[in-house]
Amino acid sequence: MPLQVGIAKRTVTTENVGRRDRIPIGSAKQMTPQLMMAVGTAVIGSLQFGYNTGVINAPQKIIENFYNNTWTSRFSEPIPQNALTALWSISVAIFTVGGMIGSFSVSFFVNRFGRRNSMLMANVLAVIAALLMGFSKLASSWELLITGRFIVGLYSGLSTGFVPMYVEEISPTSIRGAMGTLHQLGIVIGILLAQILGIESIMGNGSLWPLLLGFTLLPAIVQSVLLPFCPKSPRYLLINCNEESKATNVLVKLRGSANVSEDMAEMKEESRKMMAEKRVTIIELLRSPIYRQPLLVAVMLQLSQQLSGINAVFYYSTGIFEKAGVSEPVYATIGAGAVNTAFTVVSLFVVERMGRRPLHLTGLMGMAISAVVLTVAMKLLDQHNWMSYVSIVSIFIFVAFFEIGPGPIPWFISAELFSQGPRPAAIAVAGFSNWSANFLVGMCFPYVEQLCGAFVFIIFTVFLLGFFVFTYFMVPETKGRSFDEISAGFRKAAAGGDRYSASEEFNTLRGDDPDL
Repeated sequence: MPLQVGIAKRTVTTENVGRRDRIPIGSAKQMTPQLMMAVGTAVIGSLQFGYNTGVINAPQKIIENFYNNTWTSRFSEPIPQNALTALWSISVAIFTVGGMIGSFSVSFFVNRFGRRNSMLMANVLAVIAALLMGFSKLASSWELLITGRFIVGLYSGLSTGFVPMYVEEISPTSIRGAMGTLHQLGIVIGILLAQILGIESIMGNGSLWPLLLGFTLLPAIVQSVLLPFCPKSPRYLLINCNEESKATNVLVKLRGSANVSEDMAEMKEESRKMMAEKRVTIIELLRSPIYRQPLLVAVMLQLSQQLSGINAVFYYSTGIFEKAGVSEPVYATIGAGAVNTAFTVVSLFVVERMGRRPLHLTGLMGMAISAVVLTVAMKLLDQHNWMSYVSIVSIFIFVAFFEIGPGPIPWFISAELFSQGPRPAAIAVAGFSNWSANFLVGMCFPYVEQLCGAFVFIIFTVFLLGFFVFTYFMVPETKGRSFDEISAGFRKAAAGGDRYSASEEFNTLRGDDPDL
């Protein structure tokens, strides 16, 4: 029997360009087998992103030994320390460089080949990367490893655009947020899988580390086999390809019902408005005042995810736990990954009840408080040994609040803020912002930590509080609203020369819906 996902039936009144519509957001929707298969297959790309984010950390010393041995065999002398540091830094950072380039290329692929076919084509990059990294030791070539990291970064950057867009466009409005959260769930499962497989007794050792890096081949093959059985995006078929009958047939399969008139009417209305809007390039998106506010919101949400300090925790968690006095920091790091995964599941079940905006605000404030407690605990660690436990708990709570809001929400709300025309370009810009901030945090955190010591997380606290204020005043609630209704609010504000006030709109919605 299909899984029923929904909440108590009710109606929310929202304002939509001069009129007020009644939008049913709680009617139960069927999670049909076709929808479950399509979403599950798509988020394999998310798992790949998470896996390749976390896989490089555990075998660091082993890979450095490989670099040293390769250097010695080539030049008959041990590798200089500065050369070793440079090679390792490049190995880590080149992944995010590839991600930045890949994320900025999203609109090029999805507008030409569609969402599903773009994901299928991207797997070629994952296969090539896996082979390069997997055979790097056999070929005694760090060049292959670094090139493979760059190519899998390209793949991951593309996936962070393809997956949320595809999932958003095939999901019913009433469970769109929950389905969008699965992208983040795939990421955190990938990170946790990399942490577990990276244990020395499994693959994180001198003989099996090439298989650890080349493991990405397996998910790529699985996704490539399954994707041809998944439907194309009905929105892409109708709006981009003008194939109404195909779009209808896809919706019937996805919804498990022949009655898809409401979905088709919504897409046709969006298509009609696109006739005047046309497909939007990245340059046009950046120049147009109509898209300025939603683009600012999308970019700031992505920055709130990366500048929250979460990647500082995951990139350097082992070192942080060591300073906190943990005897086996690798297992504490895996524990943080487990917390990460568990609270992503929590977000999956509450996002459609509480809404995107309240969850994001809750997550930001919870992380800020946790960061302050972590700072105090790290500062007093030398004076009180029990502060090590406070540090560990603070990190776990920090990670938990991240997955309540700043982890999953920026990925799918960026797709919700735009109609079909500007959506690919907007996701490309938002994804590029995310990867750029990721790169900066990964490169700068060690140096900032040396400069600031225990107070390094106060910097992230300032960022978190700033993003909290921005979210309160600027980020609209998108729960239960169609793509066109969301973008209409921004269009109306731009036409009147006003700033779109999210706080005023939210107060209006909350008066009609006690769950908001």
